[in-house]
Amino acid sequence: MSDTEIRDDRAAGRLEAVAGGEVVGHIEYFVLEAPARALVPVHTLVEPAHEGKGIAGSLARELYAIAAREGIAVAPLCPYVVKWAERHPDEALAAAPELLTAAKGWLVAHPGRF
Repeated sequence: MSDTEIRDDRAAGRLEAVAGGEVVGHIEYFVLEAPARALVPVHTLVEPAHEGKGIAGSLARELYAIAAREGIAVAPLCPYVVKWAERHPDEALAAAPELLTAAKGWLVAHPGRF
């Protein structure tokens, strides 16, 4: 993972892991505005040739770090990020139930976005 850079493309809603100039993994997310601002990861993908190198975990860790720096929550809908957060409660504060409900509602209101 040491040669992998993680970059946030907020406009595209993607947190990307880049190695050798190639995107080798990403988390797709959106920014929830109400009832409170939150990052909502929806899908995590690591290219098959790069699986097992800790890339998905590094992406999840950086997503929570970005949220912490911005003073907002993470409301994970992505199954991988949910499991990662359960394993790292010291780094991943649990989201309020109303944020998760609102995030699910946003997905229903925006079919085809993810």
